Amino acid sequence: MPSDEILTYEEMRRVISICATMGVEKIRLSGGEPLMRRDLNRLVRMLGEVPGISFIGMTTNGHLFPQQATALKQAGVDGVTISLQSLKPERYSEITGGGKLEKVMAGIKAAEENGFKPIKINSVIVRGFNDDEILDLASVAFNKDITVRFIEFMPFDGQHNWRMDKVVSGNEVIERIRKRYKILSLPREPSSTARIYKFVHGRGEVGIITSVTEPFCSDCDRIRLSADGKMFTCLFDKSTYDLKPLLRGGASDEELSKSIRDAVSRKGPGVQELLKQCNTLEHVRPMHTIGG
Repeated sequence: MPSDEILTYEEMRRVISICATMGVEKIRLSGGEPLMRRDLNRLVRMLGEVPGISFIGMTTNGHLFPQQATALKQAGVDGVTISLQSLKPERYSEITGGGKLEKVMAGIKAAEENGFKPIKINSVIVRGFNDDEILDLASVAFNKDITVRFIEFMPFDGQHNWRMDKVVSGNEVIERIRKRYKILSLPREPSSTARIYKFVHGRGEVGIITSVTEPFCSDCDRIRLSADGKMFTCLFDKSTYDLKPLLRGGASDEELSKSIRDAVSRKGPGVQELLKQCNTLEHVRPMHTIGG
């Protein structure tokens, strides 16, 4: 994508500042892979200066994190989420198109050493592919002060391989974990995507994100801003709202605020209604195009 089509950090900060006046408190930098963006520390510092922003998180594949962890922490990143679909090197490489598992594990270690809080691992579970690793992934959380979140397979894969029969439900994941570990359910935070369980005799936590079998659309309050200025109000809605023409066309903050409010007011009913209508889901878009 030509660089002039991508929002500048100043434009991003302006959108976040406007959102903060409407109650947004938490920011997550995602991707694609956010650590590919040049001078990311500068954006982190700029967002940390926005009045009302109390938390800055990041979702990353972890490959470049060891080299940047200290600087990111100093710039103001609070928590980090690392994507990890397998603990088997060959399988991980297959999933990621050549990724190196040892680099991800080094990224997790760097997050621990630099005091990021919370540290989360996101694992999308696909039946017949990596569901044999549920207990191995859970053991990472058992032994570390980390939350491993198991995410139901959603129709956002780039190869269009999603099918309902490949979905491993969050409840099935928890039942498998309970066969080895004693876990206790924790109260769900409002608008949280995950149900969290704490190990009775372990250090960390496990969570399930049941976007398909038990959607949580009713209290979802998230919006996404893409690198090229498009706003998404729902992962399962193909509608987008382009803020870039306003940002570069002389619109006032009030006009931008109105556009954002209008977009949110038109937010679709979400996956719950889609499942009621047709009992299945169509492929929406590759997840890497809008972040987790």
